[in-house]
Formats: sequence, C-alpha cells, structure tokens
Amino acid sequence: MLHFESDYIQGAHPAILENLIKTNLIAQTGYGVDCFCEDARAKIRTACGDETADVYFLVGGTQANATVIDAMLKNYEGVVAAVTGHINGHEAGAVEADGHKVLPLPHHLGKVDANELADLLATFYADDNHDHMIFPGMVYVSHPTEYGTLYSKAELTAISDICRKYNIPLFLDGARLGYALTSNGTDLDLPTLAQLCDVFYIGGTKCGALCGEAVIFPRHGAPKQFFTTVKQHGALLAKGRVLGVQFATLFTDGLYMTICKNANVQAEKVRKDLKEKGYEIFIETVTNQIFIVLENTRLKELSEKVCFGFWEKKDDNHTVMRIATSWATTDEDVEGLLGLL
Repeated sequence: MLHFESDYIQGAHPAILENLIKTNLIAQTGYGVDCFCEDARAKIRTACGDETADVYFLVGGTQANATVIDAMLKNYEGVVAAVTGHINGHEAGAVEADGHKVLPLPHHLGKVDANELADLLATFYADDNHDHMIFPGMVYVSHPTEYGTLYSKAELTAISDICRKYNIPLFLDGARLGYALTSNGTDLDLPTLAQLCDVFYIGGTKCGALCGEAVIFPRHGAPKQFFTTVKQHGALLAKGRVLGVQFATLFTDGLYMTICKNANVQAEKVRKDLKEKGYEIFIETVTNQIFIVLENTRLKELSEKVCFGFWEKKDDNHTVMRIATSWATTDEDVEGLLGLL
C-alpha cells in the first residue's frame, strides 16, 4: 500500500532519532527544565526574531489548542473560529470540555474573513443584552487551514488589528506551520507571526518529530502559571528532554524548513499530474494537502492500493478525498501514486 492519508504516518526524521540516542544517557531534570529544552528555546527565539518570547513544549496539537485556549480565556469567554476550524470539528469537543464555547464564523476556503470578524464583535457589544452571552474572548486561526489554504500577510494583519482594537488575543494553530512557511508565494514568516499573533505554535508532530508542539508567546506574553495549566491538561511530558532534543534538532541548520519544503515539492508534482490527467481539484492549494474529487467506483478501485484521507461527500456518486504528502514523502512514493492515477 502507498500511504498518502496524512502527514504524520511516519516516525521521525533520522537526525532526531540519532540525537535522541546520542543524548539518551545524559541525566537531566524533568518537565522541560533541561539543557536540551533550553537549547531549543534559544534557537526558536532566534528564528522568531524575539528574544523575549516564552516557549513551552507540549505533547500534541489537541493538547496545545485546548491548553492555550483554557489558559487565556475567562470562564465566561469563548473562542471565535471558522466553522471549519480544527477546534470546531476535529477535536472531540476538547475546548467545550474545558467550559469554553467555540463561536463559529463562516469560512472562506477555510479562512476567517476580517470584515465578518469585525461585524461579529461590533454586533456583540452593540447588544444591550451581551452580559447574558458568551463573550468572544479570543480569535483562533490555523495556518495552513483545514483546506490547505494560506493567510496572506495582509489578511492576518487585518485580523490582528481587529483583535488589538478589542483587546482579545489572536491564536494561530501551527500544527502544519512548516508546510505553510515553505510554500510557494507565501509572504509570512516566523518573525511576522511573532509580531501579529499573541500566541502560536510550531508543529512538530506533523513536521518531522515523533511528537510535540512548541507553543510561543511573543513579547513575554505567557499567561500567569501557564506551566501549571499545561500539567492540568495532561500536556506536560515528565521527560521533557524528549521534546527539547527534537526541536533543538529541527531548528539546527534549517532542518525544519528543509524537510517541510520536501512535502510541498512532492505535492506540486502530484498536483501538476492530476491536472494533466483531468482530475477535478476541489480546492486550489499550494501546500502539502491536495483535495480531489473521485467517482466512487474509481475511489474503491484506488483504495485497494493507496490510502487517501476521506474529506467529505460531494454527491451520491462522488467523494472529496485528501492526498497529503509529508516531510518523508519520496520520489518513489510519488511515482507509484502517479502510476496508479
């Protein structure tokens, strides 16, 4: 079987495994208070252009989302997100389980529209009964979105400006951030994200690490006792060194960007071939996720030899499927897929 169902189906980049073995017997204090985590934090701060940033290592994406949102919101506040946002549809109600409602906005190819966000906030505060309602206390976006699309600098700046006008934090989910930052035509980078966002994270799980996400609060902006909140949410790894070694490796000699770029290069090969063969592309993307429309009998035939990710039913006879390349996708993988297609 060929596997294109997701971008976290392999283990970890060999350099990470090598460094985990190399450092294995070096005794270190737990819970992220170790030399490897400190090394990783220093490298990430430099990459973000913010030496004052607070950096924490959490075990996974759902834990990062739920923990950050719970730590930054009061008990009467909710979080605004696109209706397609990961926290709204694919995290088993983790945010709501902490007592915070997700306040959905319509999506535009997976993205939040700044004008609609401004209208939501203005309408909320114009309502004399808003004290009886869930307050919009944070805005959540993901980059790339669930549809593999990207925010431009102008789009994210507009959202950031609205958040600052209303004094609410902007949180960017970066589970696949490496694939966004290395895509063709993007005008966003880590220093820009550090300027525009109040908190964001650099995904490791889907971008070459065994597990883990690096949560960044620019400008020393971590909420009080965030470490304690991380532990309350089961997102704190006792052997924090495991995450520190991984992120220190990923942010040495540009490894993170290099391996993420591979996913986009391989995806572009697939995307080009699909168009040449006349396949229907559901949404145009420039990242590692490709959404195609397959006739159901064709899908059944292909599924015997290749794993895709189900996305949504288009009609009674067609299904939208996702092809996801990754940091580990090889030329041979792509050639095998194109041969089947």
